[in-house]
Amino acid sequence: MRDLAAARGFVFDLDGTLVLGDRQGRGLRPLPGAVEILSWAASRGRPFAVFTNGTSRTPAELARILRDLGFALPDAAMMTPAVSAARLFTRLRHRRVMVLGGPGLAVPLEEAGFAVVPPVPGARADAVLAGFFPGFAMASLEAACHAVWDGASLYSCSQAAFFAVDGGRALGTSRAISAMICSLTGCRVRVVGKPSLDALRAAAERLGLPAAHLAVVGDDPELEVAMAHRGRALAIAVGTGLGGSADGVPASRRPHLAVRGVDELLELLCRCG
Repeated sequence: MRDLAAARGFVFDLDGTLVLGDRQGRGLRPLPGAVEILSWAASRGRPFAVFTNGTSRTPAELARILRDLGFALPDAAMMTPAVSAARLFTRLRHRRVMVLGGPGLAVPLEEAGFAVVPPVPGARADAVLAGFFPGFAMASLEAACHAVWDGASLYSCSQAAFFAVDGGRALGTSRAISAMICSLTGCRVRVVGKPSLDALRAAAERLGLPAAHLAVVGDDPELEVAMAHRGRALAIAVGTGLGGSADGVPASRRPHLAVRGVDELLELLCRCG
């Protein structure tokens, strides 16, 4: 409770933590306490970000959808791996990015000033970025492999095998796509979404706080909890979505706090003032 009260800002996961939807990220419905906890944070001046590894939509599109559901969520508070990728690519001086995904991934990179190139024969790039791409085909695989063979670095929005949807879980495309490219080229892949420090540092920079002063809230122990530990943030696990028991998990990977959902977390926040 002391550590929870000391948290100066929050990074919330989306799917399985605040909302649930279908495999395409549609039909979203808020989970219990989700709308209320963001309103609580906004009313008390606690900065927060909502970070999803999904790239089926741009951050601005997601923010509008969530506002329509009642969330107090400004555009700047919505983040995806496209945001953390842009921050990293700027530092690494990548200029041309081959995007394995749709407009939800490409548009934020274009808005950040990068030249986005399609996965077509002969396309040259500094980086290849795999995201949500259910229509991925052999032609795209071949173009991505040739880009890597020509010197491009490979990045993935997520290496999670699944993400939470209404009624269960759906397969993550980023991991599957990057696995094929790595198998064929022998290259290594760098993750720009959760649980990477690149993702946490992008969120911390957006909030204007050190990563160690944040509480990270999510349903996937392999993503949000792991990311929090890497950045010395407070790791809070919710039992909704993909959440489950931490029995048998090493202490170094356990959440600092486990709750049934963000509704219980809000009760604790109100109790500790």
